[in-house]
Amino acid sequence: MKPIISPSLLSADFYRLSQEVQSVQSADWLHVDVMDGHFVPNLTYGVPVVEALATQAPLPLDLHLMVSDPLCWVREFAGDLAAGRGGGIAFHYESCGDAAAVDACLSALEARPGIGRGLAIRPGTDPEVVLPWLERLDMVVVMTVEPGRGGQSFRADRLEAVRRIRQLIDRHNPACRLEVDGGIDGQTIAAAARAGADTFVAGTAIFRRSDRAQAIAELRGAAHV
Repeated sequence: MKPIISPSLLSADFYRLSQEVQSVQSADWLHVDVMDGHFVPNLTYGVPVVEALATQAPLPLDLHLMVSDPLCWVREFAGDLAAGRGGGIAFHYESCGDAAAVDACLSALEARPGIGRGLAIRPGTDPEVVLPWLERLDMVVVMTVEPGRGGQSFRADRLEAVRRIRQLIDRHNPACRLEVDGGIDGQTIAAAARAGADTFVAGTAIFRRSDRAQAIAELRGAAHV
């Protein structure tokens, strides 16, 4: 699969959010972390910001829900994406509580054709948990840091989870993408790609550079292994 680069707005300058979004338009997706202060300690974007991004940003949104009770957020944001430039929504397995809650979130997304369906897992979660839903997913997200804060260092021990999920995807749903999120830069992106990832969230590696287009191009090149 062609590598996808998804710059994380969590590392952008929120005071200049519109300009920051425009500066990364050479990327493939725009990664938006929605945090509710419960599932993770931080608070980030609410409904009005996501609505504006969905209609005004130059890229499809790659929404990552780090929230409790994900179903209500999935329903809200799936409508926003459908009304805008599209994209996908990944919610956390750990926030669902049981299989019925995962099923409900996926069913809500399936009711919006064209909106990508993603399931995320945090460090410490057995990668095998995605298997019951793998054939219904467009993407699995492997967190390579603990969710909730940008700028953390890549955890190389998570590469084994990436490799295992790559095996499961190849066996059960080869069209499914495998995203890694956390600590991605010019070196770690190559390691993640060798482990089987094809979609990469990068925050500080892009937004701390003055030339964002060049940073994105370098990451894209490093992901071709």
